[in-house]
Amino acid sequence: MTRRIVGPFNRVEGDLEVKIDIERGRVTNAWVTSPLYRGFERMLVGKDPRDALVYAPRICGICSVSQSVAAATALRQAQGIAMAPNGERVTNLVAACENLADHLTHFYLFFMPDFARKVYARKGWYADTERRFKAVSGTATQQLLPARAQFMHLMGMLAGKWPHSLALQPGGTTRAIDAGEKPRLMSLLFAMREFLETNLFGVPLEAITAITTPAQLHEYADAATGDFPRFLKIADNLKLQTIGRAADRFMSYGAYETAGETEGGRTFKQGVWDGGVQALDGDAIREDVSHSWLNGGHAPLHPREGITLPSGDGDKGYTWCKAPRLDGKVVEVGAFARQLIDGQALMRALVEESGGNVRNRVVGRLFEVARLLPLMERWFKEIRSGEPFCVEVPVPESGFGVGMVEAARGSLGHWLDIRDGRIHNYQIVAPTTWNFSPRDANEQPGALEQALVNAPVKEGETDPVSVQHIVRSFDPCMVCTVH
Repeated sequence: MTRRIVGPFNRVEGDLEVKIDIERGRVTNAWVTSPLYRGFERMLVGKDPRDALVYAPRICGICSVSQSVAAATALRQAQGIAMAPNGERVTNLVAACENLADHLTHFYLFFMPDFARKVYARKGWYADTERRFKAVSGTATQQLLPARAQFMHLMGMLAGKWPHSLALQPGGTTRAIDAGEKPRLMSLLFAMREFLETNLFGVPLEAITAITTPAQLHEYADAATGDFPRFLKIADNLKLQTIGRAADRFMSYGAYETAGETEGGRTFKQGVWDGGVQALDGDAIREDVSHSWLNGGHAPLHPREGITLPSGDGDKGYTWCKAPRLDGKVVEVGAFARQLIDGQALMRALVEESGGNVRNRVVGRLFEVARLLPLMERWFKEIRSGEPFCVEVPVPESGFGVGMVEAARGSLGHWLDIRDGRIHNYQIVAPTTWNFSPRDANEQPGALEQALVNAPVKEGETDPVSVQHIVRSFDPCMVCTVH
């Protein structure tokens, strides 16, 4: 048996190291380390509750809107108010804009360049893939970046700026949209639709969301031209559906509030998948610090009572990341989990066929892209000019609120405790905290640690490409992990 440390990883937001044991050409054990401590939860203690709207988005420059939405939702719950309908629609638009852009950034700039590595030079698809996806110089990058930049003008118009906007408030949004601005905003959506249908999918978005079986997915890959079919052919050739499988237990908090217009008041449903859909019990969440560089000495705590205190004992644990568990069990979060729990037939068929794996996570992410843009088009049409965009009420002297939302990478939760008009406690559990968690007190590995087991390692590989594919299939954001 040999032990190897893989990392630091490039094309990842933040620092990440993975220690693996290798025996007979396979990973037998893995330990995931988040070596950067940031302390946002500690910074917020004693602040005015509204300061969370300023601090929380700065946890991350990639998913700052998701942090804003979670903070605003927690404060709104503590205030006991509902968003203005227009504010709800614009909040959904801004959140979806960031999530869609994140998915494209991950696919084109973080994930696909790994297939342009020289290790694949003998593959028949290599020359085309290198030309298309090689980091920096690939033709896909040259097409994506202008399209993404144009799309993000929507964020500037609706939220003032990106990242770290202050437009998202508990009662809605501060930026009113009048009828004269709608054509320009819709033109940005039309331009993104054209990019997706021409470059990514090669077919109308509605043709992607109509795919319900693996057989139809294969037929699409064979018939269509575009970057998604390119990926599907590479995935089939490399058998990416056979690597990166964890416990096949998935969770979603539900996404995009719709004021009761849909089941549970969310466009994408909330729930847990464990062989079938189950209701999510948020009270069953606990954070274990037995293998973290954090002060413990207590049983795993629910985030409402959570404690985040760095430990001075360097021999304790192997990461700054806590180990969140749902009813004591590991769950995986992300776009695949979100679409699976929302009831999408293709995701249900894929999980039954091969579980969660490298290929299926990417399929779930791109399938979500095809669903998001039509939803954004609908939300724009539902904005009512002349009606309020925000409701304002005072912050209570005491109260508690929870902001459970879905970022691009999965379930994000903020737990806010207000006492005497100040933040008494603020705890955050981010998507990569769930997916990249360490072992818990029962020595149960986290989702990525499980997914890395049985990954093939070729003779002489110092930077195993299978490990890279598995790690990137989760789209890690390490600066969010330990916030």
